[in-house]
Amino acid sequence: MGNFYSVRKDGLYDPSLEHDACGVGFVAHIKGEQSHSIVKEGVQILANLEHRGAVAGDKKTGDGAGMLLQMPDKFFRKTVDFKLPEAGAYGAGMFFFPADKDKQKQALKLTKDLIKKEGFKLLGIREVPADSSCLGEFALKDMPEMKQIFVSKGDLSGDELENRLYVLRKALENTALDQGLDFIDFYVCSFSSRTMIYKGMFTSAQFTAFFQDLADPDFESAIALVHQRYSTNTFPSWPLAQPFRYLAHNGEINTLRRNRNNMRARETTLASPVFGDDISKIVPVINSEGSDSAAFDNVFELLQRGGRRIEHSMMMMIPEAFGAAYHMSQDKKLFYEYHASIMEPWDGPAAMAFTDGLKIGATLDRNGLRPGRYTITRSNKIVMASETGVIDIDPEDVLEKGRLAPGKMILVDTVEGRVLKDNQIKSSIIRTKPYRRWLEENKIELSGLFGHPTPVTVDRESLYERMRAFGYTQEDLKTIIASMAKNAQEPIGSMGNDSPVPVLSEKSPLLYDFFRQLFAQVTNPPVDPYRESLVMSLMSFVGKEHNLLDETPEHCRQLKLAHPILTNDDLIKIRNSKIDGFDVYTVPMVFEASQEKDSLKKALDALALEVEKKVDAGASLVILSDRDVNDANAPIPAMLAMGAVHNHLVSKGKRHLTGIIIESGEVREVHHFACLIGYGASGVNPYLVFESINELQANGYLPEELREEDAILHYITAVKKGLLKIMSKMGISTIRSYRGAQIFEIVGLEKGMVDKYFHDTSSRISGIGLDEIQMDVMKRHTCAYDEKDALRDTVESGGKYNFRKGGEKHLFSAEAIVTMQKAVRTGDYKLFKKYSDEINDISKNLSTLRGLFTLKG
Repeated sequence: MGNFYSVRKDGLYDPSLEHDACGVGFVAHIKGEQSHSIVKEGVQILANLEHRGAVAGDKKTGDGAGMLLQMPDKFFRKTVDFKLPEAGAYGAGMFFFPADKDKQKQALKLTKDLIKKEGFKLLGIREVPADSSCLGEFALKDMPEMKQIFVSKGDLSGDELENRLYVLRKALENTALDQGLDFIDFYVCSFSSRTMIYKGMFTSAQFTAFFQDLADPDFESAIALVHQRYSTNTFPSWPLAQPFRYLAHNGEINTLRRNRNNMRARETTLASPVFGDDISKIVPVINSEGSDSAAFDNVFELLQRGGRRIEHSMMMMIPEAFGAAYHMSQDKKLFYEYHASIMEPWDGPAAMAFTDGLKIGATLDRNGLRPGRYTITRSNKIVMASETGVIDIDPEDVLEKGRLAPGKMILVDTVEGRVLKDNQIKSSIIRTKPYRRWLEENKIELSGLFGHPTPVTVDRESLYERMRAFGYTQEDLKTIIASMAKNAQEPIGSMGNDSPVPVLSEKSPLLYDFFRQLFAQVTNPPVDPYRESLVMSLMSFVGKEHNLLDETPEHCRQLKLAHPILTNDDLIKIRNSKIDGFDVYTVPMVFEASQEKDSLKKALDALALEVEKKVDAGASLVILSDRDVNDANAPIPAMLAMGAVHNHLVSKGKRHLTGIIIESGEVREVHHFACLIGYGASGVNPYLVFESINELQANGYLPEELREEDAILHYITAVKKGLLKIMSKMGISTIRSYRGAQIFEIVGLEKGMVDKYFHDTSSRISGIGLDEIQMDVMKRHTCAYDEKDALRDTVESGGKYNFRKGGEKHLFSAEAIVTMQKAVRTGDYKLFKKYSDEINDISKNLSTLRGLFTLKG
């Protein structure tokens, strides 16, 4: 596989799938007094968190360890051979340069050139003394050249200097990438007037042996933020060791693709007087080669440098639960609701420690799935870590011990010299602007939305034609839809699925079947959506997003949806709404029924361009509808339409400017809803399901006493429960985070099609492309509108869940099962061999991927 300890894409390894977490903690002097003892105690925390890290096969290479400290001004004045301005009036960065001399020379030159170009003065460069003899083989092989670079910019200091250093660092990263120096070749650990980071690919025990600076008594700080990494299902590297520039994270961000895509789109509307014309230099905000924690750090840094306080930024990115049943003040609840219209949560288990060099704090995710314990001493120190006992503290010195509760925060302000608890922190933040008034005056809540549905109007002449066009079967109607409408629950099946993977099916499976839902890597314990109903939420805001770096009343001018499943009545209300600043457009999701090659591709391209035009015209909401399906128009598969539009708008930087609702007759199973929402749908209207419920009622497949309206509500309830169950498997609590997160693996679709329409989705096994999908659509459409077909007033039996003659083939065929039963009852070995041969033949006959392989003996 090449170099295991790398972040470059190699074979099956993809750096975009990096997740990391583990031991995290900090120690700080509450009054801001710098001392070497804080540094030593930070090292002690790191050593005591060693069990939360990991070691490579050489028994010496660690997954990564690091420490963020305040700028050690006293130490640097003693060690550098050039003059430094007063403390706070210069910036210093820890740089990882390539070990290769030619590349190192290139990296150093571009750094010096850009420092000059950005109006900074290069004060000097310091070689970081390091003892590499303690490193393992793998760490040594990839060890970068480490240099500390010192700069100043006129008489700038404080936040002004920090902002300029941020722009300079982003410009350096982008320029390096343009010159062919990637994440491994050129990485800036930190570049600040307030903080300095020491980190690398070693164990905590090697930390001070490697970095000799930290043993010097003059190396002083009032804070020490530490992290010990365990790279979950990923490979360690020097740049991916934590801390990052502002934080250290224990957990995983499970909504990463959603967060990355949204940030990429928002970059087109970023504006701030802090950056002015330099705003273009800080994009892309997220380094695509970083891990989930690194991406979080990138956006957190943008929010903080853009003017928000660190505690405000953290409340935006990891909000606590604020549902209707949650006990909190109305002001706080509406603060979170306002910000829900600006940014989706970065969801997943998290214990997050964060600092800007002056304040340091920690917070837990809304579920509290990661521990965070703290101790405050009488000698004005605070220790917070993933567990207690990381530092020896005299019991008589202990003032207070505690732990963070789900969604709660603690903060130390070393400038003011005090510790702030959750209520103090948040009561201050929620009153910085009139969020409650803005929300009450601007959020859109349509009267009657999600009310009791009225009876559905059914076009019985075309009902079965449309059902056949969308691939409905008797199993869909009687096993899936009827069960959900009757019981308000998904039907439950036994473990195991012996039908072929869709790409090997002889039938025409829907596109959803090619998508496999993923599950969380390190969400432990798993979220129970019923037990944890207080923290789970299907509420979302839909509409046009505004500049992320600003806050105005217009930011919350969006439609509030209690959940994403829309009845026909709901969609009529939305479509006919006449609301200032909230325009709704409908775009047909059909194409001319034709066997002409590429007609589906052309229709998808036209659809994406048409939606973009609507967005440019001011659409806050676009409805993609296949209601126009008839003998002349075939449906564009809703999943393909959603993927095409979503990815096109993301690539144009316009995805955040509109919400998208799918009005489709194709959608019927919970998995279908999950797929569409997972690729960006704000809402889904399964209109043909509601007509099918009417038909099932008329034909006696539902209880007589069950009213049609109640059956529809039962079906919606079943879908809502199913979505919560799926979200919980990924450790995700809110539909706002799940939407667009693309938490799927695709099996059996052609790579080029995946890259274009489902970009960034893992797909290791290729397969069919648009031509085959078009053939399947046309096969269903031709069958549906064939006037000579004697069965046109019904639908196929199916056979996906149960064996049916002429239906989907199964690995355990009827003949195999009968033969097995006879063999067991009679003890006849020949019958057993006949059974096993039958199973093996079916497996080889394009039923399983394993059956396609031949093992050489």
